[in-house]
Amino acid sequence: MDAPEPQPPSAVEPQTDGYGHILLADAKAYFTAPLRWDARDWGWFAGSLAAIGAAHHYDTQVRTHFIKTEGPTVGSKSYALQDALPAVAALGATWVWAGFTDSSAGHREVWSMLEAATLSSVTTTALKYTIRREDPYQTSDPNEWGKSGGSSFPSLHASAAFAIGTVLAESGNDEIRWIRRVLGYGVGAFTAYERLKHNAHWLSDTVAGAAVGMSSAHFVMNRHEPGRSESAFSLVPVPGGAMLTYQKNLD
Repeated sequence: MDAPEPQPPSAVEPQTDGYGHILLADAKAYFTAPLRWDARDWGWFAGSLAAIGAAHHYDTQVRTHFIKTEGPTVGSKSYALQDALPAVAALGATWVWAGFTDSSAGHREVWSMLEAATLSSVTTTALKYTIRREDPYQTSDPNEWGKSGGSSFPSLHASAAFAIGTVLAESGNDEIRWIRRVLGYGVGAFTAYERLKHNAHWLSDTVAGAAVGMSSAHFVMNRHEPGRSESAFSLVPVPGGAMLTYQKNLD
C-alpha cells in the first residue's frame, strides 16, 4: 500500500498553534522581509519615501495652521490616551463581534490586528529612538533630527491605528468592502489628524507611521492567508511625486 502523499502547508491558524510560537516565527520573517522583497515591494518602499518627503515639505505649514486654530499652547497637554481610543475601539468591536458570532474568521482577524499593531509598534519605536526627531511642540524647525529628547518620527499612534485599520479594511468578504475601508482607513486617518491637531507630531511623522502600519498589516494578512484574493492600495513613485494605485487579483 502506497504511503499517503504529504499535504501542502496551510495558512497559519492561531487557534491550533501557540500564539508565542506564531508571533516569534512571524517576527523573524517580518524583520528579514527586505531580503526577499520583489519589485512591487521595493516600489511600495520607494513610493512611501516619496510620500514622506512630500509631506515633509508641508510640515511647517501644517504646524502653523493648528497653532493658529488651537492656540499657542497646543501641545502642552498630552492626548496620547485619547488619541489611541479609535484604534482600541476598532480592535475591541471586532473582538466582541467575533465572540458574539463565534466566528473563526473573526478571531483570526483580531489576531491579525494585534500582531500587525505589535510589529508596527516595535518598528516605529526602534525608528523613534534611532532618528530622534523633536516634535512640533519642542521646536518650530521640522529638521531637528538626532536630538537627545526627540522621539517624534514616526508617529506610533498613526502606525498602530493604520495597522489595525488596514486589517479591518482588507479582511472579510467583498460584499461590504467599501464599508470596511471607510471604517478601517478612517480610523487611521482620524488618529493621524488628532495627533496633528494636538501638536504631537509633524505631518511627515504621521505619513511615515501610516506607511509602517499599512505594510505591517499586509505582511500579516498575506502570511496568515496566502491564498486570499489580493487587493491593495500602493504608493508608486512617478516623476515629481507619488501616485496612489489600487490593484486587485481577479483570478
